[in-house]
Amino acid sequence: MQCKLIDLELIDYHESWQLQTDLAAQIAAGTHPASLLLLEHPHTFTFGRRGDLKNLLWNESELSQRDIAVHWVDRGGDVTYHGPGQLVGYPLLPLGKPVTGESHIPVADYVGYVRKLEESLILALLDLGLAAGQISGMTGVWVQPDIASRCPRCSPQDRLKPAKIAAIGVKVDANGISRHGFALNVNPDMSYWEGIIACGLVDHPIVSLADLLVPTPDMQTVKSAVSTAFAEVFGVSFI
Repeated sequence: MQCKLIDLELIDYHESWQLQTDLAAQIAAGTHPASLLLLEHPHTFTFGRRGDLKNLLWNESELSQRDIAVHWVDRGGDVTYHGPGQLVGYPLLPLGKPVTGESHIPVADYVGYVRKLEESLILALLDLGLAAGQISGMTGVWVQPDIASRCPRCSPQDRLKPAKIAAIGVKVDANGISRHGFALNVNPDMSYWEGIIACGLVDHPIVSLADLLVPTPDMQTVKSAVSTAFAEVFGVSFI
Protein backbone atom coordinates (compact mmCIF):
# COMPACT_ATOMS: atom_id res chain seq x y z
CA MET A 1 0.00 0.00 0.00
CA GLN A 2 1.23 3.48 -0.82
CA CYS A 3 1.21 6.00 2.03
CA LYS A 4 1.83 9.74 1.98
CA LEU A 5 4.27 10.98 4.62
CA ILE A 6 3.28 14.46 5.76
CA ASP A 7 5.63 16.42 8.07
CA LEU A 8 3.68 19.27 9.67
CA GLU A 9 6.28 20.30 12.30
CA LEU A 10 4.50 22.38 15.02
CA ILE A 11 0.71 22.64 14.59
CA ASP A 12 -2.24 23.56 16.81
CA TYR A 13 -4.09 20.51 18.12
CA HIS A 14 -7.54 21.51 16.88
CA GLU A 15 -6.14 22.31 13.43
CA SER A 16 -4.56 18.86 13.17
CA TRP A 17 -7.80 17.24 14.38
CA GLN A 18 -9.73 18.97 11.59
CA LEU A 19 -7.05 17.97 9.08
CA GLN A 20 -7.43 14.33 10.12
CA THR A 21 -11.18 14.57 9.56
CA ASP A 22 -10.76 16.11 6.10
CA LEU A 23 -8.08 13.66 4.95
CA ALA A 24 -9.93 10.63 6.35
CA ALA A 25 -12.98 11.55 4.27
CA GLN A 26 -10.81 11.87 1.15
CA ILE A 27 -9.09 8.53 1.84
CA ALA A 28 -12.48 6.83 2.28
CA ALA A 29 -13.61 8.36 -1.04
CA GLY A 30 -10.48 7.15 -2.80
CA THR A 31 -9.27 10.66 -3.67
CA HIS A 32 -6.26 10.71 -1.31
CA PRO A 33 -3.73 8.03 -0.38
CA ALA A 34 -3.33 6.60 3.11
CA SER A 35 -1.21 9.02 5.14
CA LEU A 36 1.05 9.33 8.15
CA LEU A 37 1.14 12.77 9.76
CA LEU A 38 4.25 13.52 11.85
CA LEU A 39 4.15 16.65 13.96
CA GLU A 40 4.51 18.42 17.29
CA HIS A 41 1.85 20.31 19.25
CA PRO A 42 1.93 23.38 21.49
CA HIS A 43 1.32 22.52 25.16
CA THR A 44 -1.93 20.54 25.23
CA PHE A 45 -3.78 18.10 27.49
CA THR A 46 -6.23 15.79 25.69
CA PHE A 47 -8.85 13.55 27.25
CA GLY A 48 -10.02 10.47 25.35
CA ARG A 49 -13.34 8.64 25.53
CA ARG A 50 -12.47 7.19 28.95
CA GLY A 51 -11.25 10.55 30.23
CA ASP A 52 -11.80 11.38 33.89
CA LEU A 53 -11.54 15.02 34.96
CA LYS A 54 -10.09 14.03 38.33
CA ASN A 55 -6.91 13.07 36.46
CA LEU A 56 -6.35 16.76 35.65
CA LEU A 57 -4.34 18.04 38.63
CA TRP A 58 -3.86 21.70 37.71
CA ASN A 59 -6.60 24.31 38.13
CA GLU A 60 -7.67 26.88 35.55
CA SER A 61 -5.18 29.44 36.84
CA GLU A 62 -2.24 27.05 36.47
CA LEU A 63 -3.39 25.97 33.02
CA SER A 64 -3.65 29.59 31.91
CA GLN A 65 -0.28 30.52 33.39
CA ARG A 66 1.39 27.65 31.52
CA ASP A 67 -0.61 28.36 28.33
CA ILE A 68 -2.04 24.83 28.10
CA ALA A 69 -5.01 24.03 25.89
CA VAL A 70 -7.40 21.26 27.02
CA HIS A 71 -9.37 19.17 24.52
CA TRP A 72 -11.88 16.35 24.92
CA VAL A 73 -11.50 14.14 21.86
CA ASP A 74 -12.82 10.94 20.30
CA ARG A 75 -9.77 8.68 20.65
CA GLY A 76 -9.51 5.83 23.14
CA GLY A 77 -7.91 6.20 26.55
CA ASP A 78 -7.78 8.83 29.26
CA VAL A 79 -5.68 12.00 29.56
CA THR A 80 -2.26 12.61 28.04
CA TYR A 81 0.08 15.51 27.33
CA HIS A 82 1.35 16.85 24.00
CA GLY A 83 3.97 19.53 23.60
CA PRO A 84 7.09 20.72 21.80
CA GLY A 85 9.80 18.06 21.81
CA GLN A 86 7.31 15.21 21.60
CA LEU A 87 6.86 13.42 18.27
CA VAL A 88 3.19 12.82 17.50
CA GLY A 89 2.14 10.48 14.70
CA TYR A 90 -1.35 10.27 13.21
CA PRO A 91 -1.69 7.33 10.78
CA LEU A 92 -4.72 7.62 8.51
CA LEU A 93 -5.06 4.09 7.15
CA PRO A 94 -8.00 2.14 5.68
CA LEU A 95 -8.27 -0.59 8.32
CA GLY A 96 -11.77 -1.95 8.06
CA LYS A 97 -15.01 -2.20 6.15
CA PRO A 98 -17.37 0.80 6.45
CA VAL A 99 -20.40 0.65 8.73
CA THR A 100 -23.44 -0.85 6.96
CA GLY A 101 -26.97 -1.72 7.97
CA GLU A 102 -27.42 -1.91 11.74
CA SER A 103 -23.71 -2.14 12.47
CA HIS A 104 -22.22 0.80 14.36
CA ILE A 105 -18.58 -0.27 14.33
CA PRO A 106 -16.50 -0.96 11.23
CA VAL A 107 -14.99 -4.45 11.06
CA ALA A 108 -11.26 -4.21 11.84
CA ASP A 109 -8.58 -5.73 14.06
CA TYR A 110 -8.30 -2.84 16.52
CA VAL A 111 -6.08 -4.59 19.03
CA GLY A 112 -3.78 -5.85 16.29
CA TYR A 113 -3.50 -2.31 14.92
CA VAL A 114 -2.45 -0.91 18.31
CA ARG A 115 0.09 -3.71 18.74
CA LYS A 116 1.60 -2.86 15.33
CA LEU A 117 1.89 0.80 16.30
CA GLU A 118 3.75 -0.30 19.42
CA GLU A 119 5.98 -2.60 17.37
CA SER A 120 6.82 0.26 15.00
CA LEU A 121 7.97 2.47 17.85
CA ILE A 122 9.91 -0.35 19.52
CA LEU A 123 11.75 -1.00 16.27
CA ALA A 124 12.47 2.72 15.80
CA LEU A 125 13.78 3.06 19.35
CA LEU A 126 16.05 0.07 18.87
CA ASP A 127 17.48 1.75 15.77
CA LEU A 128 18.13 4.84 17.92
CA GLY A 129 19.94 2.75 20.54
CA LEU A 130 17.22 2.21 23.14
CA ALA A 131 15.66 -1.15 24.06
CA ALA A 132 11.91 -0.87 24.74
CA GLY A 133 8.93 -3.19 24.70
CA GLN A 134 5.31 -3.93 25.46
CA ILE A 135 3.68 -4.84 28.77
CA SER A 136 0.85 -7.36 28.77
CA GLY A 137 -2.48 -5.68 29.47
CA MET A 138 -1.06 -2.17 29.02
CA THR A 139 -1.08 0.10 25.99
CA GLY A 140 1.99 2.06 24.92
CA VAL A 141 5.73 1.50 24.76
CA TRP A 142 7.76 0.92 27.92
CA VAL A 143 11.37 0.68 29.08
CA GLN A 144 12.29 -1.76 31.82
CA PRO A 145 13.64 -0.64 35.22
CA ASP A 146 17.28 -1.43 34.40
CA ILE A 147 17.07 1.14 31.58
CA ALA A 148 14.63 3.54 33.24
CA SER A 149 17.06 3.79 36.18
CA ARG A 150 19.28 5.96 33.96
CA CYS A 151 16.72 8.77 34.25
CA PRO A 152 18.47 11.46 36.35
CA ARG A 153 15.28 13.31 37.36
CA CYS A 154 13.31 10.19 38.35
CA SER A 155 12.84 9.38 42.03
CA PRO A 156 14.53 6.29 43.53
CA GLN A 157 11.10 4.62 43.70
CA ASP A 158 10.34 5.36 40.03
CA ARG A 159 13.69 3.91 38.96
CA LEU A 160 12.49 0.50 40.17
CA LYS A 161 9.46 0.46 37.83
CA PRO A 162 8.88 0.14 34.08
CA ALA A 163 8.56 3.62 32.57
CA LYS A 164 6.37 4.74 29.68
CA ILE A 165 8.11 6.48 26.79
CA ALA A 166 5.27 6.49 24.23
CA ALA A 167 1.49 6.69 24.55
CA ILE A 168 -1.08 5.40 22.06
CA GLY A 169 -4.72 6.36 21.62
CA VAL A 170 -6.67 5.62 18.44
CA LYS A 171 -10.04 5.69 16.75
CA VAL A 172 -11.35 3.97 13.65
CA ASP A 173 -14.16 6.00 12.05
CA ALA A 174 -17.37 4.79 10.41
CA ASN A 175 -15.56 4.43 7.08
CA GLY A 176 -12.90 2.19 8.62
CA ILE A 177 -10.16 4.89 8.53
CA SER A 178 -7.82 5.14 11.52
CA ARG A 179 -7.44 8.45 13.37
CA HIS A 180 -5.21 9.76 16.17
CA GLY A 181 -2.18 7.57 16.95
CA PHE A 182 0.98 7.78 19.04
CA ALA A 183 3.07 10.26 21.03
CA LEU A 184 6.78 9.55 21.58
CA ASN A 185 8.65 11.60 24.18
CA VAL A 186 11.85 12.80 22.55
CA ASN A 187 12.93 15.91 24.48
CA PRO A 188 9.82 17.66 25.85
CA ASP A 189 9.56 19.69 29.05
CA MET A 190 8.69 16.79 31.35
CA SER A 191 7.40 19.08 34.11
CA TYR A 192 4.07 19.28 32.26
CA TRP A 193 3.36 15.66 33.18
CA GLU A 194 2.99 16.88 36.78
CA GLY A 195 -0.36 18.40 35.77
CA ILE A 196 -2.06 15.08 35.02
CA ILE A 197 -2.32 11.46 36.03
CA ALA A 198 -1.21 10.25 32.62
CA CYS A 199 -3.62 7.72 31.05
CA GLY A 200 -5.24 7.45 34.48
CA LEU A 201 -2.35 5.28 35.69
CA VAL A 202 -1.09 6.11 39.18
CA ASP A 203 2.59 5.50 40.01
CA HIS A 204 3.72 4.81 36.45
CA PRO A 205 6.73 6.99 35.61
CA ILE A 206 7.00 8.79 32.27
CA VAL A 207 10.38 9.18 30.58
CA SER A 208 11.82 10.65 27.38
CA LEU A 209 14.69 9.85 25.05
CA ALA A 210 16.51 12.83 26.58
CA ASP A 211 16.33 11.09 29.98
CA LEU A 212 17.95 7.93 28.65
CA LEU A 213 20.20 8.69 25.67
CA VAL A 214 23.27 10.92 25.55
CA PRO A 215 23.43 12.59 23.15
CA THR A 216 19.70 12.83 22.52
CA PRO A 217 18.85 12.29 18.84
CA ASP A 218 17.34 15.34 17.17
CA MET A 219 13.72 15.35 16.04
CA GLN A 220 14.48 14.78 12.35
CA THR A 221 16.56 11.71 13.19
CA VAL A 222 13.70 10.35 15.29
CA LYS A 223 11.16 11.06 12.54
CA SER A 224 13.33 9.17 10.06
CA ALA A 225 13.65 6.16 12.37
CA VAL A 226 9.92 6.12 13.12
CA SER A 227 8.83 6.44 9.48
CA THR A 228 11.25 3.70 8.39
CA ALA A 229 10.02 1.33 11.11
CA PHE A 230 6.38 2.19 10.38
CA ALA A 231 6.85 1.34 6.70
CA GLU A 232 8.43 -1.99 7.61
CA VAL A 233 5.82 -3.07 10.17
CA PHE A 234 2.77 -1.95 8.17
CA GLY A 235 4.15 -2.94 4.77
CA VAL A 236 3.66 0.50 3.18
CA SER A 237 5.82 2.48 0.77
CA PHE A 238 5.96 6.23 1.32
CA ILE A 239 5.23 8.76 -1.41
